[in-house]
Amino acid sequence: MKICCFTGHRTVPPETAPTLIKVLDAQLEQLAANGFTEFRAGGARGFDTLAALRVLALRERHPQCRLTLVLPCRDQTKFWKAGERSLFEDILQKADEARYIEERYTTSCMYARNRALVDGSDLCIAYLTENRGGTLYTCAYALKKKVALLNLADKL
Repeated sequence: MKICCFTGHRTVPPETAPTLIKVLDAQLEQLAANGFTEFRAGGARGFDTLAALRVLALRERHPQCRLTLVLPCRDQTKFWKAGERSLFEDILQKADEARYIEERYTTSCMYARNRALVDGSDLCIAYLTENRGGTLYTCAYALKKKVALLNLADKL
C-alpha cells in the first residue's frame, strides 16, 4: 500500500482554486494508477478540505482508494463558522477512517497531527506559497523523514 498525505494553507485564493483543483485531480489520477491507495488529510480549512473532497471524488472512480483523516483533536471545529463545520462533518462522515491525536485542543496537537500525517507516507502533496506556519513545518518534516514532496503551488 502506498500512502500520500496533504498539507497546505488554510486559505486558497478563489482565483487559484479552479486551476489547483485541475492540477490536484490530475496528480491523484496518476497516483491511483501507480498504486497509491491511502490518502491522508488533516481536516483543516482550505487546502486540507479541498484535498479531502478531491479524494472523495477520486474514490468514486477508484474504489480501492481510501480517505483517512488525521485530526488534531475532537473539538477542532469549535470556533468555525456553521458552513465550515457542516462541510467538515460531511467529509468526516464520508471518510474511511478518522484518527484523533488528542481529545481536546492542546498547544502541540497541530504539530503532532502534521507529523502523524507524514509518518509512514510515501509522498506529501503540499500547497505551499508562504515560508512560514504549519505547512512549511510539515514540508520540512517530510523532507527530514525522506518523504517525497510535491508542491502544487509550483505547478500553477
